[in-house]
Amino acid sequence: QVQLVESGGGLVQAGGSLRLSCAASGRRLSSYAMGWFRQAPGKEREFVAGISGSGSSTRYANSVKGRFAISRENAKNTVSLQMNSLKVEDTAVYYCAADPYNSMVIRTPEYWGQGTQVTVSS
Repeated sequence: QVQLVESGGGLVQAGGSLRLSCAASGRRLSSYAMGWFRQAPGKEREFVAGISGSGSSTRYANSVKGRFAISRENAKNTVSLQMNSLKVEDTAVYYCAADPYNSMVIRTPEYWGQGTQVTVSS
């Protein structure tokens, strides 16, 4: 059974930075595409960033492109999301996810973390 645990959320002022981390246990995830999703109050969960199993390919939602960077360290079984130039509209619960069916692009995430709150104040 795969478990994902996020950390690093918190309260930050607009323009600031945060780094989220996701630690996986139960299985080596180097062959799984992984990603970050977020859900703001009253909104549906949305894709934020994805990374291939090798880490060579990344993909971002247009709303975060140029501000967020996803990375992974397979030796440590971790995935991170560096968030810069944060905006009030980035406020949401952020979830780490793993897709055991795809190694290049996260399409069908099966494993989810519990989420970490990111709040950006104006």
